[in-house]
Amino acid sequence: MAHGIRTDSHIGHTRHLRRDEWRDTATRYALLPLRVFLGVTFIYAGLDKLTDSAFMQASGSGSIGATMEGVRDISAIPALVDLSLKNPVGFGYAIALGELAVGIGTLIGLFARVAALGGALVSLSLWLTMSWHEEPYYYGNDLAYLMAWLPLVLAGASVFSLDALRAARRKKNSP
Repeated sequence: MAHGIRTDSHIGHTRHLRRDEWRDTATRYALLPLRVFLGVTFIYAGLDKLTDSAFMQASGSGSIGATMEGVRDISAIPALVDLSLKNPVGFGYAIALGELAVGIGTLIGLFARVAALGGALVSLSLWLTMSWHEEPYYYGNDLAYLMAWLPLVLAGASVFSLDALRAARRKKNSP
């Protein structure tokens, strides 16, 4: 004789909870692969520029100066390229150190939104100068990097980050 308890509804409820927990976990960790990819990529890009003796020159094959001269007339904002040509080596160091700072901040999740905004600005400037002329537009990777930074600008780094650690400490120490 049944006592009015439906065991199938209890099992269904448990499955529903597991599915919801899985979704919550997946949502919390969804941006982590993007953060790791962008962080490692920008660290690599910055180190690659800093260690390439040909790149950090005002002129010559493979130099930042020659590269900027080569894209000046096909960029969206030639004035931005002209500004970089006033001191191409300084500009090269600024880009390389900026990429390194953005990459480290993104990877460890320290001021992650600020780092992501820096990454978006670097990508935007590279798109408007270096890859603007790519046709069709989707051949230029700087636009894709710009779009990849935007979710991190909006959401920051909620897991495995120094920002999350700082937030947890603030929460613990607040009354």
